[in-house]
Amino acid sequence: MDPAALAPRHRLRAKFRRGPHDAEILRLAIPAFGALVAEPLFLLGDSAIVGRIGTVPLGGLGVASQALTTLVSISIFLAYGTTAAVARQLGAGNRRAAIQLGIDGLWLAAGIGATVLAAGIPLAPLIVHAFGASAAVTAGAITYLRISLLGAPAMLAVLAGTGVLRGLQDTRTPLAVAVCASAGNIVLNAIFVLGLGWGLAGSAWGTVVAQNAAALAYLAVVARGARRAGLALRPDGPGVRGAATAGASLVLRTLSLQVVLVVTTALAARMGNAAIAAHQIAFRVWTLLALALDAIAIAGQAITGKYLGAGDVAGARSATARMIAWGAGYGVVFGALILAARPFLPGLFAAAPPVAGLLLDVLLIVALLQPVAGVVFVLDGVLIGAGDQDYLALAGIVTAAVFGVAAACVHVLHGGLVALWLAFSVWLAARFVTLTLRARGSAWLVTGAVR
Repeated sequence: MDPAALAPRHRLRAKFRRGPHDAEILRLAIPAFGALVAEPLFLLGDSAIVGRIGTVPLGGLGVASQALTTLVSISIFLAYGTTAAVARQLGAGNRRAAIQLGIDGLWLAAGIGATVLAAGIPLAPLIVHAFGASAAVTAGAITYLRISLLGAPAMLAVLAGTGVLRGLQDTRTPLAVAVCASAGNIVLNAIFVLGLGWGLAGSAWGTVVAQNAAALAYLAVVARGARRAGLALRPDGPGVRGAATAGASLVLRTLSLQVVLVVTTALAARMGNAAIAAHQIAFRVWTLLALALDAIAIAGQAITGKYLGAGDVAGARSATARMIAWGAGYGVVFGALILAARPFLPGLFAAAPPVAGLLLDVLLIVALLQPVAGVVFVLDGVLIGAGDQDYLALAGIVTAAVFGVAAACVHVLHGGLVALWLAFSVWLAARFVTLTLRARGSAWLVTGAVR
């Protein structure tokens, strides 16, 4: 072959391998990858253990965990908003102010966690019944949800503590905490569910214990940082209110995402026990890989906030382009891994034949979506790091509406689980369009310690 024809390929490979931002991206993304993967392993570990006691408990776990995730994920701004705000202050050279923002976020998490707990326990039956699952699945889901809500304040504290450390460019500590908590969760679930025979309730109790232990670890780390900075841990009223106000748009953005996830789960539940069980497993696999891809987005939040806080627009753009390349590339890799593991996954979760057949079909869609998901998650993280929450909220409403039309078609035409996942694919494509259009412009590139 002509050496001249090989030269462009060689230059392309060299450029990809020697990107100027690679070291910074990987320093943050690799530990974040481990931490993000460890989090869904809470539920994957639960699924693998609960699947061994029957399809109905597995379906109950799917409904309850989706409800719990929705209640808590509304407050994801405790991590995302805190990361962006802390990173901006750090980029501007204000480390003490950055830590104070983190303390305010933790107090806000405490207040929201108490509210979620107080409201969630009495409303648990109403929440679960809204999914429309069978009576047996519903009963188990109510039990699991009520117990798991005892870990809600801890989950929110973990979100806020994670946001502080990410903003300070530390993703290693969250990795250590997440790995320990996930390992503890699996051990406790095995003991409570299989050893002591507590069933689905045992799975919930194991997760609650692990979540509270993780929260205590984060509180200890932040308290140590506060002492070094000469800061008190008492709540600062204006700071807490400011953190809540700043997170309003992120709450709207998160609600639009959760609506899509809840509707998807509710429609799957109405398709029967086999469908909701298959959906639950497929969705856990999706979540595991989505959050793995989101590791680069976490780096995007921290890096973008720091660059814009320091007034470096060119650096922010260059790092964004590089992270998009990484996201798309790893999406291809993860898609290939799903295809390779696909024949073995039904057996891993002890899926009954009807569940296994549906699961194998849906996993094909999950695999094909990974490259698109990689770009979507990266751009979402970059815009969060830039403090562009208002646009993300608007885009979230638009894309949720697009999904609503697709999901309505599935429901009216009595489509099955595969059709439902195709509707989910339409939503992801709509997110891809709205985020790439925004990233090409310059409205999101606002500099300074505060946006």
